Amino acid sequence: MAELLVLSGGHPYEAEPFEELIHWAAAALGGWQARHLIHPEAEAAVAAGAADEAEALLFYDMAGYAFGEGKVASRPPSDGFMAAIQRRFAAGRGAVAMHHALAGWAEWPEWADMLGGRFFYQPGAWQGHDVPDSGYRHDVRYAAEVVAAHPVTAGIPAIFEVTDELYLCQIDEGAVYPLVRAQHAFTRDNFYSAARAVAGEMFSRDGWNHPDGSNLVAWWKQVEAAPLVYLQFGDGPDTYANPHVRQILANALRFTAGEQR
Repeated sequence: MAELLVLSGGHPYEAEPFEELIHWAAAALGGWQARHLIHPEAEAAVAAGAADEAEALLFYDMAGYAFGEGKVASRPPSDGFMAAIQRRFAAGRGAVAMHHALAGWAEWPEWADMLGGRFFYQPGAWQGHDVPDSGYRHDVRYAAEVVAAHPVTAGIPAIFEVTDELYLCQIDEGAVYPLVRAQHAFTRDNFYSAARAVAGEMFSRDGWNHPDGSNLVAWWKQVEAAPLVYLQFGDGPDTYANPHVRQILANALRFTAGEQR
């Protein structure tokens, strides 16, 4: 039986609604088997070969961090994990990354290169330039606009409503193929500082300056011989249940599994 492999952990989420989404997606793919691995066990399992043969792979993880006492520490993945992910893409097997996966593996620069963007919890460097920590905003009700005819957007209305968390972060628009944009102003005054949140000051932008950012919320990128689709959708149950988000997810899994290429 074909397998949908899902990786999660490193960022909180509501487990039961997310499990329901996983099983819905597996059924939408034609009754595939869903296998859900949670970090740290997920890292070891992938290093041991769990991602090599799965027809579809979904990253819903934000691994490589430790948060505590107002600080954040990061580490790279194991050599075995990195080799397994690179091996998968080199073999032409794609993947889908959702929501907070854009912040994962801060100490593995190739991960951000593969995704085409990165969410920063602390100020850092992006493509040779110093950048501030990224911004977040929960429960934003916005219109999502499809900007490309593509297998991932097949059957999706030109504009659809979403209520979800949005990010003000680094996105390399020149390296990705845009699919969906948010009709929302991606400016400093519409977001809050991630570094302030880590320090215990939720919903603060005091002393934080961030340039205007991209309104892309879905795109795809070629990684070696395989496609990778990133979907910013996915903060919680409202988004999991959105029928258009669900359809985009199913489409993306089919596309990256090679069924619609």
